[in-house]
Amino acid sequence: MVRAGILVTGSELLTGRVTDQNGPWLAERLGALGVDVAEVLVVGDRRDDLAGGLRFLADARLDLIVTSGGLGPTADDVTAEVVADFAGVPLVVDAAVEARIAEILRRWAARHGFAGDALTAANRKQATVPVGATVLDPVGTAPGLVVAAPGGPLVVVLPGPPRELRGMWPAALDTAPVRELLAGAPAFTGVHLRMFGLPESEIAQTLREVGADVDLSGLDITTCLRRSELEVDLRYRSVDARAAAEKLVAEIERRHGRYLVSTDGSTTDELVARLLTGHWIGLGESCTGGLLAGRLTDRAGASAYLAGGVVAYSNQAKTALLGVPAELIETHGAVSPEVARAMADGARTAFGADVGVGITGVAGPGGGTETKPVGYVCLCVTTATGQLRAADPVLPGNRTDIRERATDTAMHLIRRTLT
Repeated sequence: MVRAGILVTGSELLTGRVTDQNGPWLAERLGALGVDVAEVLVVGDRRDDLAGGLRFLADARLDLIVTSGGLGPTADDVTAEVVADFAGVPLVVDAAVEARIAEILRRWAARHGFAGDALTAANRKQATVPVGATVLDPVGTAPGLVVAAPGGPLVVVLPGPPRELRGMWPAALDTAPVRELLAGAPAFTGVHLRMFGLPESEIAQTLREVGADVDLSGLDITTCLRRSELEVDLRYRSVDARAAAEKLVAEIERRHGRYLVSTDGSTTDELVARLLTGHWIGLGESCTGGLLAGRLTDRAGASAYLAGGVVAYSNQAKTALLGVPAELIETHGAVSPEVARAMADGARTAFGADVGVGITGVAGPGGGTETKPVGYVCLCVTTATGQLRAADPVLPGNRTDIRERATDTAMHLIRRTLT
């Protein structure tokens, strides 16, 4: 088994203003390759902290360390220097790398009008690499590195910008040292279950009860809540563990089949896109403010099924744009199952669609009442063939949580209506 650690550097990540995207992405990619990710550390752009992070991971007896960040031209970009010290090798200017970066910077300078000593110094700094390192061609201006620390782990050094890191990742995997190391990492086989509407406690109980009769020790089982969905990941390597996984999946399907969204890792967005093939959908949104339209258009090809959407926030807009009768709003209130249905029907009519969605709710933090508290959301999906699915949950969380969970719920109503 190959064990790895991820060391993310960036003082901005420690302030809370910026969220780390690289650590989770790298962990997922390494896991898919059969690598056991033991640690993910985030440290600031300080030489001592970065060196301490490398020592900590080395002391954990890892085979691989992947770093991200600290390869830029500024004084606080010190990753290459610290990794060289860690490996016990000097730094040297690589003439070929310097020429490659110089050409990149020349084109950049021609577009932006900057040149001179500062750019030359930046070029030389980024072309200064540990002796013996395998250099990865820049995706931006910073080259990556693969450095073998004698008697220690292999260190893969990647840039911090997610676009550059992800663009460089295939080249890192293709280097001889990384290929040789990963040859000793037999890939996991896995099953990814996705559920909606099932509490995590129910799955925990199922795992306990199945585990009393079936040996699950060969399975790597993780559960997490993400986008209102409960995801259960089962990973295994041996034939015996595969048999245990199949028994566990069968029992989960038997007990919780009504909550299963997919058993093959397909996302809700992928399933909804497939189900909408041959349909034309129109949206009427109030409290979600267009989030459902944004969710559907996140995927390429949405123009094949999304006719359009209306953000009808005011009562007047609901009436004028979606044809919701004013007396219906007066009688039942803007946040009501009746108005949600009228919005869905109105969206179908407005866009000539055969599927319509209506969403109206109290997103908060104010505006709630005893009968319609903050988080109360009414959703409805109707079709030209007379199908109807509706829900009016009280969703937990703050305003952002409620709006996002309402959007999640709408996606699942669409899925269930068309399944």
